[in-house]
Amino acid sequence: MALIISGIDVSKGIAIGNVHLLNRGAPEVFEHKLKKDEIESEVERFQKAVDEASNHLRGIRDTIPKDTSTDVAAFIDSHILMLKDSMLRKVPVGIIRKQRCNAEWALKIQHDKLISTFEQMEDDYLRTRVNDVGHVINLIQQILKDRQYAVQIDAQPLKGRIIVADDLTPADTVLMQTQSIAGFITELGGPLSHTAILARSLGIPAVVGVQGARSLLRQEERIIIDGSSGMVLAGADQKTIQSYRMRQRKEKEARRKLRALRDVSARTRDGRRISLQANIELAEDMIALRQSGADGVGLYRTEFLYIDREEPADEAEQLNAYRTIIRALKGKPLTIRTLDLGAEKEFDPHFQGPLTQNPALGLRAIRRSLKDIDLFKQQLRAILRASSYGPVRILLPMVTSHAELVQSLSILGQAKQELESEQRSYDQNIPIGAMIEVPAAALSAHIFAKQLSFLSIGTNDLIQYTLAIDRIDDQVNYLYDPLHPSVLKLVDLTLRAGRHAKIPVAMCGEMAGDPRYTRLLLGLGLQEFSTHPSNLLEIKQIVNRSRISELEKPARRILNTTLPARITSLVDSLND
Repeated sequence: MALIISGIDVSKGIAIGNVHLLNRGAPEVFEHKLKKDEIESEVERFQKAVDEASNHLRGIRDTIPKDTSTDVAAFIDSHILMLKDSMLRKVPVGIIRKQRCNAEWALKIQHDKLISTFEQMEDDYLRTRVNDVGHVINLIQQILKDRQYAVQIDAQPLKGRIIVADDLTPADTVLMQTQSIAGFITELGGPLSHTAILARSLGIPAVVGVQGARSLLRQEERIIIDGSSGMVLAGADQKTIQSYRMRQRKEKEARRKLRALRDVSARTRDGRRISLQANIELAEDMIALRQSGADGVGLYRTEFLYIDREEPADEAEQLNAYRTIIRALKGKPLTIRTLDLGAEKEFDPHFQGPLTQNPALGLRAIRRSLKDIDLFKQQLRAILRASSYGPVRILLPMVTSHAELVQSLSILGQAKQELESEQRSYDQNIPIGAMIEVPAAALSAHIFAKQLSFLSIGTNDLIQYTLAIDRIDDQVNYLYDPLHPSVLKLVDLTLRAGRHAKIPVAMCGEMAGDPRYTRLLLGLGLQEFSTHPSNLLEIKQIVNRSRISELEKPARRILNTTLPARITSLVDSLND
C-alpha cells in the first residue's frame, strides 16, 4: 500500500532510491574527574579534536565543485571560523583545568552555557547561530568519542540513496553530494534553512520539514521524492515508478535544451537586449561562467583574498588575481566588489571574537573599509591597475549614506593620484557603482545615482534589512519574502533612480537568479541580471520568450497590490 507524506518543497527534481536512515545525534556524555597529572594530556586531547574537526571541514570544503554557488563554501567557512573562536577553543580548556573534568564534559558545560546565552538574546541574528554552534560542538564530541569518526562518515556507501535525517549540517550536505546521493528528506528545516539553500545550490532534490520521517520510512525502502511539490511517496507500484522515471528523463531533456542557449543572446521578443552576468568568487568559477554563456561578471567577491590566511593579499597578489579573471573574460566586463568583511567574515587569524554584538548591523563592508583606509586604498590601487588590462567596474558594498560615498570617492581619488605620480596606467574613466542593500540606500538611490556610473541591487541583504529577519533562521525565515510590497517598492525606487539619472541598474542577489521573478523584474525595468552561472540559462530562456511591452502593466499592478496572496497570484499569472 502506498504511503504519501507531505513536506516543504525546497529543491526541484525527482529522486528515486532506497532510504538511508541517518543518525547525527549528539553522543551521550558523562563526567569523570581527572588526576592532577592527567589534566594537560586531556587538554591536548581536546585541542587535537578541535584541530581534527577543522581539518575535516576544510577537507570537505575542498571537495566542493568549482562551478558551485559560493554560498555553499560560505556556510562551511562559518563553521571553520567558529572553531577558531575562543568560545570553543579556549573556554573549554579553562573548564578542564579548573574543574579537573574530561574534555567531553567541559565541552558540554560550554555548550549548555552558549545555548542558554544565545536563546536569551533579543537579537535575531545571534539567536540563529545556536544551530551552527550545536553542529560544530557535536562534530567535536563525535571526534572525541571516536577518532575515526571523520573517516567513517566519509566511507559510508551513499551513492543513489535518499538520505532521511532529522537535519543535516552544511558539511553533511556537501559530503553527501560528493558521494552522489539521489536526494534527501529532513524532519527539520524550512525553505530558507541552511539545508534548503545548500540543496538548491548543489542541485539535490530535497524535501524538508517532514515530521516523523525517520519513524515512517524504513531502511533500504524504495521511495520517491518530488522536490517541486514537497511530496514523498513510499510503497509505489512499478507503474508509478515508471511514470516518475519518465518525468526525470523529461527534466534531463529540458536541461539539455537549456545548454543549447549558451551562445544565444538574451533578447526579448520585442527586441530589448538584456545583460545576463555571473556572480563569481574564484578564478576557477570561470569554468561555470563559460558554460553559461554569461555576458560578463556582475559581481566578483574578493573576500577570499583576505580570509582564512595569515596575511591579507598585498597589492601585487590582488592585481594578479584580478588580471587572471580579466584575461579569461576576453573583453567581457568585470565588476569587482571591494571587500565585504565583518559580520561572520574576518581575516585576522588571531581574531578571537565574537566579531561584534550584532554583526549584521556592525562594522562591515564599506564601513569596515573606511575604518582601515590603508587596506582599502591598497585594494583600490590594485583594481585601478587591473583596469588597464580590460573593462573593469568598481562596486562599493553596503553604502548607506552620502557621506560614506563621498569619503569612498575621495580615497579612490587619492589612489588615482598616487598611481599617476608613479606613472602607472589605469582606466581614467573606470565606472564606479554602489550596492543597494539597505532601505536607506534605496531611499537615497536618486542621490547616489548623480555621482555614480551604475547601481547594483543586492536583494539578499535588502530583503533581510527591510523585513528585519534572517533568512537562515528557521524560526523567522517564513517572513523572508522577495514579493513583500515594501521590498518591491524599494527595488522599483532604485530602478527609477537609475532611469532618471540615465545609468544602468543591475541586480545581483538571489532574486535575480530565481525564474519565478524574472518576468516581474523585466516588467519593472530591470535590464541587468547577475546571478550564479548555473541559473543563467533558465533566466535567458524566460527572457527570450517574453515581451516587455506585455509585462509592464501587470508589473505595475503587482507593485500597487498590498495583499500577499493577491501578489503571489498575480506573479503566477505573469508566469503562465
